[in-house]
Amino acid sequence: MQKEITIRLKPDEAADEAIIKQRIADAVSKKIGSVYGFNILKRSIDARSRQTWINLTLEVFIDQPAQPRQSVQVNYKNVSHAYKRVIIVGAGPAGLFAALQLIELGIKPVILERGKDVKSRRRDLAAINKQGVVNTESNYCFGEGGAGTYSDGKLYTRSNKRGSVERILNIFVHFGADEKILYEAHPHIGTNKLPHIITAMRQQIIDSGGEVQFNQKVVDFNIKDGVIKGVQTIDNTVFDGDAVILATGHSARDIFELLCAKNILIEAKPFALGVRAEHPQDLIDRAQYKCDARGEYLPPASYSLVHQVNEAGVFSFCMCPGGIIAPAATNENEIVVNGWSPSKRNNPYANSGIVVQVQQKDIYAIKELKSLYGDKMKGALGMMYFQQWVEQKAFEAGGGKLVAPAQRMVDFSNNKISATLPNCSYLPGIHSTGLQNVLPPFVHNALQKGFVAFGKKMKGYFTNEAVVVATESRTSSPVRIPRSAETLQHPQIKNLYPCAEGAGYAGGIVSAAMDGERIARMISPL
Repeated sequence: MQKEITIRLKPDEAADEAIIKQRIADAVSKKIGSVYGFNILKRSIDARSRQTWINLTLEVFIDQPAQPRQSVQVNYKNVSHAYKRVIIVGAGPAGLFAALQLIELGIKPVILERGKDVKSRRRDLAAINKQGVVNTESNYCFGEGGAGTYSDGKLYTRSNKRGSVERILNIFVHFGADEKILYEAHPHIGTNKLPHIITAMRQQIIDSGGEVQFNQKVVDFNIKDGVIKGVQTIDNTVFDGDAVILATGHSARDIFELLCAKNILIEAKPFALGVRAEHPQDLIDRAQYKCDARGEYLPPASYSLVHQVNEAGVFSFCMCPGGIIAPAATNENEIVVNGWSPSKRNNPYANSGIVVQVQQKDIYAIKELKSLYGDKMKGALGMMYFQQWVEQKAFEAGGGKLVAPAQRMVDFSNNKISATLPNCSYLPGIHSTGLQNVLPPFVHNALQKGFVAFGKKMKGYFTNEAVVVATESRTSSPVRIPRSAETLQHPQIKNLYPCAEGAGYAGGIVSAAMDGERIARMISPL
């Protein structure tokens, strides 16, 4: 008999296979010897009561041999001499998964990545962290794997609208990810493991006859009679193709500016902006697990918080248990912070973006922006200019070399400059200053009220043991590149496919990967 059941166990019990089998036997009214094996279909933590529980949904095998979990089958063809060739701009999750899907469909992908491969990229990340030096083409956002490679590898999404979440997770496992991502409620690969997976994907693309070229920044589009024929890179190389997938990510401002300069339709898009809040991980553990100390069978605790302030949402974003705060600027003289965790999530700090929804109307009253950009603030790049302006103000307030402006959390909400700052995982360092001089008033005020409200929802959260670091500003793209709902092509340019986060159609690794695959399938019959 093969059956699906759900059981509830204490954390130590859920780590013991013998106990799991006994509970399976009890659930199906059989002796334990009848339980031949099981596959975990879903694993989640319920910490709402004093006793923390592990919920397991299992595929069990009673009185019959156990079978391994069914995996997604992929067939990567040799496309060296394929009659159709597609240019993919960007080697993030959207670009990589689009390329792999094209290969399955018998089409040759040519990926052009402005940055470096994952191994070479590490040296530039070291220079950012240790020297405060930003390589504008190779950093936490640009390079092989995109922003996700060195930004945690969280794979949680609720949406199956653009494709199959299960398929994406299985492909990650195919290229080396732990099978746990297939059943964990909040799957996570880890920044330390993602580079090896990305490298394996690249090798598969090359082995199948596709191309992956680095240090190839796209600077122009070759468009004739409303049809895109290819692209030109910074060294004047022209790459021709039957279609172009634009998968450049949320931080490729030069691409947005190029589209605008060529009068190709783009639109300003709302996004969220705020800070990174970092607590000691054991404080979050105590609050979430309602215990004096987290046991060895529980992972570092996370949280998800949201509050409405004056009709604007204040919410946690990209929460990283056992993680660090990373410098994610893509230009000099800007401060951008992000967060990531290794696979074990074993650092002593927990950090999360705490951000405020920003609408286009919110930025019109900012006098300094008006004086800098005039009527451009109401144009397609207005939200991008606003984002950049805040990042530059953070740099000016930080003291140089990517040292970030910061306050203790209670001090932040009381407009008090912190006399001292706690230890912080942000390697370039933090500098005590009043963040009301960095953040726009509507963002600052909403965050102040949000932190107080979060403290009422989560015991111990609102504390001066926590530090608030500015600025978390790359939550999503401030620009949308429109596309047809039916063809996924740009409405003005035939065979140009805006894709994933940079185009405003995805929010995270899995949704970007699904969008890349979806576009590849749309291209296939052309």
